[in-house]
Amino acid sequence: MTAGGGDSNRRWLMLGIGMTAQCASCVFLYGLAYLVPVLRAEEGLSLTSAGVLVTCPTIGLMCTLVLWGAAADRFGERVVMASGLLLAGGAMGLAVAGDGVVWTGSWLAVAGAASASVNAASGRVVLGWFGPEQRGVAMGVRQMAQPLGMVAAALVLPPIGTAYGFGAALLFPLAFCVLAGIAIALFVVDPPRAAAVEGAAKSGSPYGTPVLYRIHAASALLVIPQFVVVSYSADYLVQDHGWTATSAGRLLAAVQGVAAVSRLVVGAWSDRMGSRLIPMRRLSLANSAAVAALALAAWLSSWPAIVALLVASVATVCWNGVAFTSVAELAGSAWAGRALGIQNTAQNLTAAVGPPVFAIVIGGPGYAAAYGICAAIPLAAAALTPVRAEPKRAGAVAVGSTAAPVRSRG
Repeated sequence: MTAGGGDSNRRWLMLGIGMTAQCASCVFLYGLAYLVPVLRAEEGLSLTSAGVLVTCPTIGLMCTLVLWGAAADRFGERVVMASGLLLAGGAMGLAVAGDGVVWTGSWLAVAGAASASVNAASGRVVLGWFGPEQRGVAMGVRQMAQPLGMVAAALVLPPIGTAYGFGAALLFPLAFCVLAGIAIALFVVDPPRAAAVEGAAKSGSPYGTPVLYRIHAASALLVIPQFVVVSYSADYLVQDHGWTATSAGRLLAAVQGVAAVSRLVVGAWSDRMGSRLIPMRRLSLANSAAVAALALAAWLSSWPAIVALLVASVATVCWNGVAFTSVAELAGSAWAGRALGIQNTAQNLTAAVGPPVFAIVIGGPGYAAAYGICAAIPLAAAALTPVRAEPKRAGAVAVGSTAAPVRSRG
């Protein structure tokens, strides 16, 4: 989609608001990992119990992603994102109001289920407002939300949690989600769908070939090292290197800022290359190398382990935008919400399972063994990425195209 001055400004405004909304949900969904040391020290939870509690939002999220995506396909982005964020804020309020791990975890899961609306609908905003030549950058901006949300979480949540407890720390993402939901309701305009389908031939489901399944599977695998590194980075610095939770949070906030920029850079690279999946495969290999270096440094118990942790924190995050862009383009506008919902579900399934499972490894052989296992996983993701099935130019799929992907040849 091309646009003149007014339309161009409006679409960037829509992108900015969508990114802010995604950032609000990410503070809650993924930033709670920075409170693991607080849960262990102040609430007396084991590492495994704390890991389960902070993944409750993710468990709720993956139960409703496809449903929210279907709602976005049918009813539009504005109403879906606004209602989801406001419901998430209400559920977090109930989590704070009660007491006990079961009560808190249950309402965190409900809040995660509500916040899933943003994950599907904000991706449709990118597909609807931006043409193929700009979608990599636009989706890179949208995907900056997760690391930026974790920057905010790393800076704000540990000090509040240390001073006032886990429940008080939840008030920050609660307020952020409510304010973002109000902003969506007041200012977001859904992309013009009539223009989006112009010239496009209708067809059935894009899941008639293995291409999208392979991208979903590769992305789900890449999430495992990403969330293992991110979920326990603060605890690793505190337990193995003697840092305080607050100082670890500040360092990791800076790293997530770099990770956010890396998604934008990778998106621009994919636009320039005319491919999403070639960068995804190359970044999978880089991901493996970075985590392997972290495993070696952790095994040696040397100070370079901190540097390796920072590098791995960026390497395991930067690929996400190109995967989402590829899914949205190959699915087409009629299926984008559902396809992105499926993509998110697959990723969040492994994100929910990975940290608790790897907590067992960390509690036994230790961090070096956990990182070593994680280093092998991106190699499988690289093999699964269907590079040959991608059109020579990503822009070959029109904004409104509902055509199914070409059959896989690799």
